[in-house]
Amino acid sequence: MATLTSNYVTLADWAKRLDPDGKIPVVAELLGQTNAILEDAIFGEGNLPTGHRVVIRTGLPAVYFRSINQGVPPSKSTTVQVDEGIAMLEAYSKVDKDLAMLNGNTSEFRLSEDSAFIEGMSQAQAYTMIYGNPQTDPRQYLGLAPRYGAISGAGNAQNIIDAGGTSSNNTSIYLVVWSGETVFCPFPKGSMAGLIQTDQGELTVYDASGNPYQALQSHYQWKNGLVVKDWRYVVRICNINTANLVSQSGAADLVTLMSRALDRIPNLGKGKAAFYMNRTVYSMLRVQALNKSSMVFGIEKGLNQFGNSVSWTNFEGVPLRRVDQLLNTEARVV
Repeated sequence: MATLTSNYVTLADWAKRLDPDGKIPVVAELLGQTNAILEDAIFGEGNLPTGHRVVIRTGLPAVYFRSINQGVPPSKSTTVQVDEGIAMLEAYSKVDKDLAMLNGNTSEFRLSEDSAFIEGMSQAQAYTMIYGNPQTDPRQYLGLAPRYGAISGAGNAQNIIDAGGTSSNNTSIYLVVWSGETVFCPFPKGSMAGLIQTDQGELTVYDASGNPYQALQSHYQWKNGLVVKDWRYVVRICNINTANLVSQSGAADLVTLMSRALDRIPNLGKGKAAFYMNRTVYSMLRVQALNKSSMVFGIEKGLNQFGNSVSWTNFEGVPLRRVDQLLNTEARVV
């Protein structure tokens, strides 16, 4: 049984979306964001119903120089199995049937509402890909920030570069090389990848008093996880003080830090590489490059994975991609 609450579209909400001719206008999506990490991520079917199991080599076999008439002892490599979880992100949209049918704009109205849900799902997915942490919310999968969340004593510390910020107004830049052997996003075995929107049609639902009425319902679901199969193919530049960056006083040298990050990757040709940063860093990086007369930036044009024509700035050939879900309020990583 479904109950109508303030989270559902009301008559007032519907009226606000009408233009003077009584038509559904194109809504100015002021809450829309750019989260290009979702466009770049490589998706693959997991090998488990609820996740993906990877085998990671943890040690090489011993090798020996041999003399004539002398043997060598046997040896072997060591491996460990790691199970990565997959999270289910879901939402429902319910609209009173008669409300949706006003002025005969049913399909346009529902499309308008679908766009908002799709944007909300995308923002939540991008945030989880960065900050998801099953220790604080067991329904989430493990994101990049907690995987690269400590410098002191961490096994992957060499791929975490400290930009020097000491307060809680920090942000990060991530360099990720996407491929099936490095970093990718699994979906459950036997299921579908990406955001699935299902029009469930007309259903009987109930108001707060338990009285029935007819509503049109849509269901949104996105099952996704994150596998870092080889931790050497992600670099986090953390502790970037955003206040210093904007004031250009004592700011982190982004060009130098990103150059160092590139050298931490064993082989940039092993997959699809990209730098990810938020709007503040993206803007101030260009300012720093202009001040330095840097020649390491370029412009490229091509097609994204959806076949759309796009252009992007690159740093030594690696695309710079904006992710608005990267916060400017990160605590210092130590």
